Amino acid sequence: MRENRHGGHTLTRLTARLVWVTKYRYPVLQGDIKVRCRDLLMQICDAEDVRILKGVVSKDHIHMHIEYPPRTSLSDLVKRLKGRSSRRLQEEYPELRKRYWGRHFWAIGYGAWSTGNVSDEVVQEYLEHHRHPSNGESDPFILE
Repeated sequence: MRENRHGGHTLTRLTARLVWVTKYRYPVLQGDIKVRCRDLLMQICDAEDVRILKGVVSKDHIHMHIEYPPRTSLSDLVKRLKGRSSRRLQEEYPELRKRYWGRHFWAIGYGAWSTGNVSDEVVQEYLEHHRHPSNGESDPFILE
């Protein structure tokens, strides 16, 4: 589904790929915990107006491709995804609380990559095309 978001004066489609891992990369995301983690992430995304385009809960990490609104900061979104899911999983599964005695279920940090419907090459080609305007003006924004 390639659906743009419409605002009063805006048209956006912001997408990103997110990855984060369990602390010490323990393979704890299995069975009921895996299913519950998936459900929690879907609920959080729904509450934050984030669309999950595709997602995978592996035994020791999460991998998501999302579409998000322009008002959302990716760092704040990941903080909410990791924080809320960690708290709920440790509340509901006491064995996780014992393993992660410091209450930190997820490792510090995450990976985030922007995605989109055009490649870097297409953007570079577009910019190169506009480098030499037909009216003879120079372009002060070209960095070489």
